Amino acid sequence: MRVSVIDDACHGHQMCAIAAPEVFGSDEMGNAIVLIDGDIPAELQAKTRRAESNCPERAIVITD
Repeated sequence: MRVSVIDDACHGHQMCAIAAPEVFGSDEMGNAIVLIDGDIPAELQAKTRRAESNCPERAIVITD
């Protein structure tokens, strides 16, 4: 599984970072960034999916 953030859609609510702080952080504007390059480790995949479902703008994209 890989994850990305649609930059133009993110409004910086940080719901993703609350759900999966090991996977998501924020840039200098407060918008979400992905902290992991490449595949998301198996032990963080459930948290990553929770972050995706909690995003009010649907700015998180998961690809399997």
